[in-house]
Amino acid sequence: MKKIVTILGARPQFVKAAVLSRIISKHKAMHEVIIHTGQHYDENMSAIFFDEMEIPKPKYNLNINGLSHAQMTGQMLEKIEEVLLIEKPKLVVVYGDTNSTIAGALVAKKMNITVVHIEAGLRSFDMKMPEEVNRILTDRISDLLLCPTDTAIKNLKNEGFDNLPSKVVKCGDIMKDAVEFYGKNSAEKSTIISKLNLSKNEFVLATIHREENTDLIENLTAIFSGLEEINKYKQVILPIHPRTKAVLEKNKLKYNVTFIDPVGYFDMLELLKNCNLVITDSGGLQKEAFFNRKHCIVARNSTEWVELVNNGLAKIVGSSSKEIIKAFKDFQNSTANFEIDLYGNQVGEKIHSEILKLL
Repeated sequence: MKKIVTILGARPQFVKAAVLSRIISKHKAMHEVIIHTGQHYDENMSAIFFDEMEIPKPKYNLNINGLSHAQMTGQMLEKIEEVLLIEKPKLVVVYGDTNSTIAGALVAKKMNITVVHIEAGLRSFDMKMPEEVNRILTDRISDLLLCPTDTAIKNLKNEGFDNLPSKVVKCGDIMKDAVEFYGKNSAEKSTIISKLNLSKNEFVLATIHREENTDLIENLTAIFSGLEEINKYKQVILPIHPRTKAVLEKNKLKYNVTFIDPVGYFDMLELLKNCNLVITDSGGLQKEAFFNRKHCIVARNSTEWVELVNNGLAKIVGSSSKEIIKAFKDFQNSTANFEIDLYGNQVGEKIHSEILKLL
């Protein structure tokens, strides 16, 4: 049985990996070893996902976190190399656009190990985003690029990937599989709606954590001013990221919204199912909102998921409190079509099939 190594570091990657790990276990055509870099180190943002979603526990936890981008990536390069020298896998699988992603891909490539990039081809066209740098570099050195959308395929063509030896395949978005599979049981496994005494469609779910917002205090205060205004109409529930919490506390900023601790995946699914709409600067949550038939207000200046915006399902508002409030009011009367097929079906099986071809 051929061995593969999967490298994970952040919440969205745990969710996506849960789908593929389950399929790998079912088919028994390969042996998976999981490395957790430790990038998300809060218990509610890391370990709880492995427990809840029944993902195989990581064989290695590198505990690299709380550092600058350079320090974090440098330590990951060193530690991942040590593991790959021990495990000697046939290929390495990386997800998305984090420091864990680029570190894993770079180490594997320098060791002449095949690199598979799941969620390839996404572009925000904003090079100020660390994630944009990570995804561009990871794509360029990957051997198999598994793309979620036609837009992602087009991005790679525009960058000349037709002339490179790597293989580009559209498989769809593996996050959709996760929402469908785990969404069936989330109501049985979560008590968060009753715990917070929430009513269906009577609250807004918000998450704010991107550096472009947390590191620029004028952006953060503008966004939270918008959330505070919306809170007058619908209660705003905000699972607070450790970075955002630290910035608010450091600047002694307090806002009239309901802050809660980071939540596990089943709690997040129930919040998504029952909310009125989503306000976020996350990439993955934009899609999860769509999969749960909720509009999304994107508190960024760009998005990788342009099809959501083009179909009236999401709106980019930057950090403007005025635009956040306007989008909230506009979406209350929206008749957008959530039945549209944007991200494929049985994505995990397609990805598994493509990986098998390399073994």
